[in-house]
Amino acid sequence: MAPPTIADEPIDEEKLDKLVGMAVNELGAAYYAPLIVIGDRLGLYEALSDGGPLTPVELAERTDTVEPYVNEWLAAGAAGGYVTYDSETGRYSLTPEQAALLADEDSPAFLVGGFQGLMGYQKRLSEIEADFRTGEGVGWHEQDEDVCHGTERFYRPSYETNFIDEWIPALDGMDAKLTAGARVADVGCGHGASTIIMAEAYPGSEFVAIDYHDHSIEVARKRAEEAGVADRISFEVATAKEYNGTDYDLVMMFDAYHDMGDPVGVASHVRETLADDGVWMLVEPFANDRIEDNLNPVGRAFYCASTMACVPNSLNQGGDPVLGAQAGEARLREVITEGGFTSVRRATETPFNLVLEARS
Repeated sequence: MAPPTIADEPIDEEKLDKLVGMAVNELGAAYYAPLIVIGDRLGLYEALSDGGPLTPVELAERTDTVEPYVNEWLAAGAAGGYVTYDSETGRYSLTPEQAALLADEDSPAFLVGGFQGLMGYQKRLSEIEADFRTGEGVGWHEQDEDVCHGTERFYRPSYETNFIDEWIPALDGMDAKLTAGARVADVGCGHGASTIIMAEAYPGSEFVAIDYHDHSIEVARKRAEEAGVADRISFEVATAKEYNGTDYDLVMMFDAYHDMGDPVGVASHVRETLADDGVWMLVEPFANDRIEDNLNPVGRAFYCASTMACVPNSLNQGGDPVLGAQAGEARLREVITEGGFTSVRRATETPFNLVLEARS
């Protein structure tokens, strides 16, 4: 029998089998994503990390859950390699690596926030599907709260690991200026994780946390109070094109610039609010300049998130131009210089972020 064809093109059965196998693996991963969020919220990973190896009954007892659900949840995690199963004892545990990924919120490898954000994106699925035809958008303020909380939890471990020890020293002369006392604006601060890290590290400096989303500013203010740095931070509800203040020594934007509807206008406003020798630090998702060089797991994750959150927000704000989360350094440099900056350099990078330094 002749092999099946599509539009008179013969199907390579070996390639098809490989593609189906990949899709089945992807389907399992997609089904496991909500189970990660459930395990995080119910403390299942934490209990397994602290008290394992455990049977399903023991884990259920420790977390005030019921065994049938826990049994299937554990088996699903073991099948995907996120949980370790001992067939001789019938007990489950987390390796140190699995715990770093799923149970330790202070670990730089902690990725649960990304899955939490994913669940939040899906609550706007029908609306974004319609926007594919209309060209309209969904603002960050319109997304489910899991998107904001998940985004913070996804990025914060990297900020805590790299920000003070790696990124600030990469900005020419900035560490000394902050130590002596500087004026700093954190624009698009979200829940304030980056602002709080800076306020803790540089008690002599003055910080303004700025976001257009009033609820995020409420959360940021509460977090600053809990961290004991509220006296060093003031808060403002404003867009990146309209925030107040001048003569800032440093303006920071963390994984936010590519979301904005008028990035040229934002760059122009930032330039106007900086001191003569001030610096604009942009932390952006890591991307190469060519699409073909971003066709990898990190690029894939950012392209997907960009489709569901970044591009919709940009279009919601006018989208002129729409950058997306994989804009790349060359495109970012082009837009930033169009806004009036004369010097843009890559200060440093991580597997997840580009850190750019812009000066007038």
